[in-house]
Amino acid sequence: MDARALIDFLRVMERLKDAPRHCWTTGGRRESVAEHSWRVSLMAMLMADEFPEADIDKVIRMCLVHDIGEAITGDIPAFLKTDADRATEGREVDALIGGLPAPWPQTLGALFAEMDAQETLEAKLYKALDRMEAIQSHNESDVSTWLPLEYDLNLTYGEANAAFHPYLMRLRAEMRKDTEALIEAAEAKGIVPREG
Repeated sequence: MDARALIDFLRVMERLKDAPRHCWTTGGRRESVAEHSWRVSLMAMLMADEFPEADIDKVIRMCLVHDIGEAITGDIPAFLKTDADRATEGREVDALIGGLPAPWPQTLGALFAEMDAQETLEAKLYKALDRMEAIQSHNESDVSTWLPLEYDLNLTYGEANAAFHPYLMRLRAEMRKDTEALIEAAEAKGIVPREG
């Protein structure tokens, strides 16, 4: 690979370290897109025994690159993202990977097409983990950082994505229990979710 092209790409990807996401950490700061992508990738690696028929290396690759467009666009929470936002992010991804030498534009382009189509086991697994990592992050954050709509959203977000596999359904159900416990504790304390 051309060393300068790699350095240029990595320089843009570095922005993901500082690109804040909607979720907060247990330390009380906003998590970055890079942190989210890392933990989704870790989750994928830990799924190998549950999905022996899956190409887990491919799932990890999907998890690592799925949000690279946010180095340019920033993170837009799923409940605010529009079709226009998705189209803009797609164009940015195409531009970012298009600057890499062959075979990377084709290789990554095919990976993004597979993720978007949501037809393969690997793509479905990546998407379920992406959604569930967001729920796990919310469950670990102080409930006072949640928006009002997240009290309901965190109970159901990602369930449809997990429904294709029994293990993912069990994992999502355990996360839901944690969400319910957080909401119950917040209600007992009279905590009102923050606005905006």
